[in-house]
Amino acid sequence: QVQLVESGGGLVQPGGSLRLSCAASRSISSMNKMGWYRQAPGKERELVATITASGSINYANSVKGRFTISRDNAKNMLYLQMNSLKPEDTAIYYCNAYRLPINYWGKGTLVTVSS
Repeated sequence: QVQLVESGGGLVQPGGSLRLSCAASRSISSMNKMGWYRQAPGKERELVATITASGSINYANSVKGRFTISRDNAKNMLYLQMNSLKPEDTAIYYCNAYRLPINYWGKGTLVTVSS
């Protein structure tokens, strides 16, 4: 079992930045993949960014060039640096950890981009 706790969400103006953090209750070095997903009101959950154990990174086209995912295995932490935020980035952001064959999810942190 792995518990994931997200933090760092909040209200930010368009063009602003936020850094999301995800704290894991145990070592993440054994996780095959970790990532961030988001769910906007009335929409399905979607991938934002993932990072594998070997460091391979994948971004959704909508966030490429604006968001950066990183992991710190020593601290059991996953991060998402979000820059140039847009109103359409408003959503609940979820941390995910995948270790065959189980997906673990955090409870999410709300990001609101509005003037």
